[in-house]
Amino acid sequence: MAAPTLGGGAGKGHRRWNRSSRKPMSDINVTPFVDVMLVLLIVFMVTAPLLTVGVPVDLPKTQAKSLNASEEPLVITVNSKGELFIQESKIEEAQLVPRLNAITENKPDTRVYVRGDKAIDYGRVMQVMGLVNSAGYERVALIAELPKKEK
Repeated sequence: MAAPTLGGGAGKGHRRWNRSSRKPMSDINVTPFVDVMLVLLIVFMVTAPLLTVGVPVDLPKTQAKSLNASEEPLVITVNSKGELFIQESKIEEAQLVPRLNAITENKPDTRVYVRGDKAIDYGRVMQVMGLVNSAGYERVALIAELPKKEK
């Protein structure tokens, strides 16, 4: 008697494909992912400068390294006219300490940044820093812009 063939009667050179002989495709198409990431990068590059909110101030340039802070700091601004602002709200000098205490809920470890226009007298900025420090806030820092590198 003749032995049965494995090909199920198929002729020479023909192979029958079944599900178990196909290998799954293991390649991941990353092109759409890269496209989305590039679009997001462009969006963030365009919108990042617009996220700096507050009172417009011409900050002085400095070579100092920037501070890393995990919590949102409280920003006090002294504009070119010598007016005081907490975040974006204009206040009088006499209201500065009570407003700081109310906003921070009397937490002296709150980080406070002082921004001063470069046209303003240095003594005025130091006066504001002194008021903040005398109110018990020890984490007070000045904000300045890094100089632009020339090419």
